[in-house]
Amino acid sequence: MIHQYKLNGYCIVVDANSASVHTVDDAAYDMISILDRELCSGADAAGIFSDVNIRSEAASKVALDHDIPVDDAEEIFDDLAELHAEGLLWSEDPYEEAAGELKIKQSVLKAICLHVAHGCNMDCEYCFAGKGDYSGKSGIMSLETGKRALDYLVENSGSRRHLEVDFFGGEPLINWEVCKELVRYGRELEKKYDKVFNFTLTTNGVLIDDDVIDFTDREMGNVVLSMDGRRETHDRMRHSKSGSGTYDSIIDNFRALVRSRTDESAERRSHEYYMRGTYTAYNKDFSRDVLAMADLGFTETSIEPVVSDPAAPYALHENDLPQLFEEYEKLAFEMLRREKAGEGFSFYHYTVDLTGGPCIYKRVSGCGVATEYLAVTPSGDLYPCHQFVGDDDMIVGNIYEGITHPETVDIFSGNNNLYTRDECKGCWAKLYCAGGCAANNYHSNGDINKVYRFGCELQRKRIECALMLAAARQEI
Repeated sequence: MIHQYKLNGYCIVVDANSASVHTVDDAAYDMISILDRELCSGADAAGIFSDVNIRSEAASKVALDHDIPVDDAEEIFDDLAELHAEGLLWSEDPYEEAAGELKIKQSVLKAICLHVAHGCNMDCEYCFAGKGDYSGKSGIMSLETGKRALDYLVENSGSRRHLEVDFFGGEPLINWEVCKELVRYGRELEKKYDKVFNFTLTTNGVLIDDDVIDFTDREMGNVVLSMDGRRETHDRMRHSKSGSGTYDSIIDNFRALVRSRTDESAERRSHEYYMRGTYTAYNKDFSRDVLAMADLGFTETSIEPVVSDPAAPYALHENDLPQLFEEYEKLAFEMLRREKAGEGFSFYHYTVDLTGGPCIYKRVSGCGVATEYLAVTPSGDLYPCHQFVGDDDMIVGNIYEGITHPETVDIFSGNNNLYTRDECKGCWAKLYCAGGCAANNYHSNGDINKVYRFGCELQRKRIECALMLAAARQEI
């Protein structure tokens, strides 16, 4: 199975089963199209490449259409035959039978999302967490509960040395002193058990001050900053409790944190941060919001489509897809222009490593929800991930008793990989997407293995743009 598309002057061919990416000229692109039609009609790839009649007919057509010698067209055919023989075009799928075994590798816990505060000092209209208190399940995590959660992570991490902890909410900074004490406790556990904790903070920014900046510089591997882009976009959805916009409350705080975090002369645990926005029906021109963040000096950016009740006034719908596709392309083109001018910035969904990973078991197994990753509520309950918190039928246990609902975990373990999802097996993007978000599937279809199609469409477009950028960077 292959996927062909043209974007920004590049002819790109993706081999789905090997995740190989090829940039070709127009003649080779059309030759691939001819051969793929033969394969889609039921012909065997090995038979096609050994069939002298098919070789002659395809070469003659390509030579005529592109005004090149037949010998050159036949050479293209032979090059494609060689790529097929090497498993880089029209390859067989080597992973389906092994998918279940690969999933077993995700049986050891490596990360927890600590919901240190089910409460928020903002009132964002689209909040998936029910305005921060998870639809009435409010609460503040005690230091004792947080310590027990870190103990639980260590106890269930096996021989895995590097562990991840994300301070999340609601808004975690309303419980900041507990966050700091938990980091200190984590550093004690590192020495005791030969582990390494990477702490992350996700914040709306209202309570960022010098103490937050200094502490996160020293102790946090990453800081995620919630911002939707332009002032008018941000203020439309991200309100204070009084209903006013929050852009002016957070922008200087974000600038100060990022300025400190990217100071090359300073000592810190990590330079990482990124801006995390949401776009809705109100800002379908979201590329302007990403660029607005970049113009403010925020070079690590992300913006996600809202996932909501289709009846919500800010919801996105299928008829929005053409405009959203165009926006992703606009963003990619402008990113490339700026990169060539020495003003480049990063967009999360366009970050793709064509040579170094992720490893195949992660691509086939997916994100590790409920197996490698769990969310912990203020009371110590365990959920498959932060997006399932509040779904009572998805609770899997608690940090005191461990997994008390193994039948729920089973839904996400052996019965959840790239090949158990209804449409992934036949998708060209499967080894780049890894099956998408189980929570989005569940909340849109009631089944983690029935894909959230709207999200799939956007993901495929983002991958197309990302691969085009990767090809273009080879020429910079």
